[in-house]
Amino acid sequence: MSAPHFSAAFRQELEQLFIWRRDVRHFRTDPVAESVLDGLLHTACLAPSVGLSEPWRFVRVDAPERRAVIRANFAQANAQALTGHNGDDAQRYATLKLAGLDDAPHQIAVFCETDPTQGRGLGRGTMPQTTVWSAVMAIHTFWLAAAAQGIGVGWVSILNPAEAALALSVNPNWQFLAYLCVGYPQAQASTPELERKGWEYRNPARRRWINR
Repeated sequence: MSAPHFSAAFRQELEQLFIWRRDVRHFRTDPVAESVLDGLLHTACLAPSVGLSEPWRFVRVDAPERRAVIRANFAQANAQALTGHNGDDAQRYATLKLAGLDDAPHQIAVFCETDPTQGRGLGRGTMPQTTVWSAVMAIHTFWLAAAAQGIGVGWVSILNPAEAALALSVNPNWQFLAYLCVGYPQAQASTPELERKGWEYRNPARRRWINR
């Protein structure tokens, strides 16, 4: 099979995908078709991984009682995070919607098997954390594939990771990385919600090379 040629039009559309890929917190409640979710998982597994170890583990969280534990975890962690802000920052933080846990029809936890037998350790001798980086690449691939189909993803990072992993009863050797809310967004935007809410703005300096 010959390598594909990616046209200028495709490259422009790809950049638009990057621009419109947002961290979504406002979801519609109608579910995504199971075949589509399975396709997203298949695409996520095309991500690069150190030594071809494929260390990612995607866990569907469907049980209401497990979701309730995660929701309580978020509420406690978010209240604690609020205490770290003062004055205007605290007021601004309190108004932010930082998770779609109440509306998103699908919730997916992502773990990393940090020392998998697959790959036989190749590339991990001096940098063992590359398994975690590989799993994060799979998350990003999942996210972009979802955005390409008009599906929103929201990464809930305001959680106690040890308690979240315990609530999901997975292999104790797996490292908790992410809790994703997945579903169709109520609305789409080309700018981050935190920017629209005035919390933070992109820094143009990050787009320049650092030369040494």
